[in-house]
Amino acid sequence: MSIVLQNITVLGSTGSIGVSTLDVIRRHPDRYRAFALCAHAQGEKLFEQCLEFRPRYAVLRDAHLAEQLQERCRGAGLETEIRHGVEALIDLASHAEVDAVMAAIVGAAGLEPTLAAARAGKRVMLANKEVLVMAGELFMHAVRERGATLLPVDSEHNAIFQSLPADFAQGLDRCGVQKILLTASGGPFRNAALADLATVTPEQACAHPNWVMGRKISVDSATMMNKGLEVIEAHWLFAAPPEMIQVVVHPQSVIHSAVQYADGSVLAQMGNPDMRTPIAYAMAWPERIAAGVEALDLFKIARLDFFAPDFERFRCLQLAYDVLREGGTAPAILNAANEVAVAAFLDGHLPFLGIARLNEAVLEALQVGPEGSLADVLAADAEARRLAGQLIQDLRFA
Repeated sequence: MSIVLQNITVLGSTGSIGVSTLDVIRRHPDRYRAFALCAHAQGEKLFEQCLEFRPRYAVLRDAHLAEQLQERCRGAGLETEIRHGVEALIDLASHAEVDAVMAAIVGAAGLEPTLAAARAGKRVMLANKEVLVMAGELFMHAVRERGATLLPVDSEHNAIFQSLPADFAQGLDRCGVQKILLTASGGPFRNAALADLATVTPEQACAHPNWVMGRKISVDSATMMNKGLEVIEAHWLFAAPPEMIQVVVHPQSVIHSAVQYADGSVLAQMGNPDMRTPIAYAMAWPERIAAGVEALDLFKIARLDFFAPDFERFRCLQLAYDVLREGGTAPAILNAANEVAVAAFLDGHLPFLGIARLNEAVLEALQVGPEGSLADVLAADAEARRLAGQLIQDLRFA
C-alpha cells in the first residue's frame, strides 16, 4: 500500500505537545510534513524548528518578532514565509493544502484557529481542551456539518476513544457503556494536608510527579482544574452526561482511562506516560505507527493504585462539574477566570488556594447566557477575564 504524504499544521509547535508532535514527524518523514509551525512568542525555538523541518509557513503572535524571524530565515537560506497574528493561525489551520491540524495552543487562544480547522473539514487532532470547554456545542456542530475528523490527543480522551466501540457515536447506552472512568494522577498535592496548600509556591505546583508539561497546565493539574476541564471535554467528545463520567485518582498514570460496560467488563488503555503515544495514534489513525515510546514493563510497575478524588481539597474539580451541568457560557466563564487566576499565581499575585476562590467568585458574579454564537462565547470570556483581573487588583484573594 502506497503512503500519501500528509501536510500538517502544528498550532503550538514550541510547547510540549508541539515538540512531541514534531518528534513523531521526524520519525516518519515518508508520511508527514510540517507544513506550518505556529508559536506564541518563542522565536528562537521556532527558528530552530524551521531550520530542521523547513515548513512552508511559520507564525508568531507579534509582528515585530515575526519580522525578526523572517530575516533570520532568509539569512539561513530558508524559503519559509513568516506570518503573524490570529488571522494567520486561522488561515493556516484551514489552508487548502493542509491535511491535518495539531491543535496544541494552550488556553482560549486556540479556539478560533481550531474552530476554523473543523469548519474546513480537516483532520483535527485536539490537544486544546479549552476549545470544547468554551464552545463545545459550536465546535461539535462544525465537526458534524463540515465532515471533519476529530481525534482526541489528551492521553485520557485518547484512551477512552481507543476503549470505545467504533460506532459509539450512535449512543453510549446502545453500546452498553455504563461509565467513562477518567483517570487523574492527583498531581503533586494529592496527599498534602489542606492547611499546607496555603503556602504552595509556583515551583512546587509545577513539579508534576509523572508528566512533563507547561507551567499553566501543571498548575491546573495541581488544582485538578485540568481534570475538571477534561470532564467537560469528555462530555462533548463522547456525548456522555456528567453522571456517566467518573474521575478516578490513579497515581502511577499507567492506565490512561477506561470504559465500564454493562456486562461487567472494563476496557482500559495502558502505557508509559509519554504524550507521543496518543499523538502518534491520532496522526496515524486508524493505523498504528512507532512513536519512540518505551514499551510498558508491567513487572517494573508492579502495582496500580486507585482512589476517589477529594472534592474539598480540589474545589476546582467540583466547579467544573457544576458548570457542565449549568451549560451555556458557564464553562467559558470558568475557563477564563481560571486562566487569569493561574497567571496571577505564577506571577506571585495570588496564593494557590486563591485560584479556586477566584474562580468561584467570578462564576457567582456573572450571569450565564446561552452559547448561541462564537461572539457570545468570546464576550463571556472577555467579561470573566475583566472581572477576575479586577478582583485580583482589589486584593480580595490575598
